[in-house]
Amino acid sequence: MTAGASPGSGVDVEAYLARVGAKVESPDLAGLQRLHEAHVRTFTFDNIDVLLDQHPGVELPDVQAKFVGRGRGGYCFEHATLFAAVLDALGYDVVRMLARVGDVTASARTHCVVAVRLDGTRWLSDPGFGLSLMHPIRLEDGAREDHGGWAYRMVRVDGGASGPTWELQRQRDGAWELMHTTDELPVQQADVRSGHHFTSTYPSSHFRHGLMLTRHLPDRHVAVTHETLTVRRPGEPTEHRDLAEGELESLLDELRVGLTSDETERLLAVVGQLRTGRDAQSP
Repeated sequence: MTAGASPGSGVDVEAYLARVGAKVESPDLAGLQRLHEAHVRTFTFDNIDVLLDQHPGVELPDVQAKFVGRGRGGYCFEHATLFAAVLDALGYDVVRMLARVGDVTASARTHCVVAVRLDGTRWLSDPGFGLSLMHPIRLEDGAREDHGGWAYRMVRVDGGASGPTWELQRQRDGAWELMHTTDELPVQQADVRSGHHFTSTYPSSHFRHGLMLTRHLPDRHVAVTHETLTVRRPGEPTEHRDLAEGELESLLDELRVGLTSDETERLLAVVGQLRTGRDAQSP
């Protein structure tokens, strides 16, 4: 693994591959694509531990215990740390990179992705985003990929003396929507720790003020907040509606979130408080 990536020593590759149900014979593009899709289909993107004030942190042993040991999910810093460590152990040339979500003039570098170099080509892997890529996309200006009916593209932006940045965009309603902008600055574990600390503890962080839970299912992508349910199917209109009273508990089972009964009870209580606060602010 090159400078800036998560240390891969100590990662239990066999346990990870068993958890995601994937097999990688050699560090090639086919293996990377297979592993990326298996990862995003296995682990939810969610901020549940942040809402429950029990986040174990973003060090590899803690992430591995949570994801591989328990089958839980988490957010980008966890996904990228585990995915990079596994790729490193499998022989890939990999680094983590940081990105800004949405408007680069108003957002901090609080998203973490993984870049993989194969035969002189770099591929951007993004296993920990709300609507994650199914497969990596070439880190080249104008690169386009269609992942299960969802279209994405990369756009290189000249950053002057600070170097280029890379916009990942997805096609939505006939237009291109910015997802995040990645820079080329080296990433150390201290950067990941500080990004996680800000995201999970800063009072105005949106991760502390609402539920975010998503998963790629075989025929659809499901996104749940404390207020809404959104279901996306390739080539079909997006379904978006209010979350029904009492519906969250069944969705936790359907999406195989892997919470204990105590965690489920506490999460339902937190969501109830969030919904009560919303109702109190309604006219």
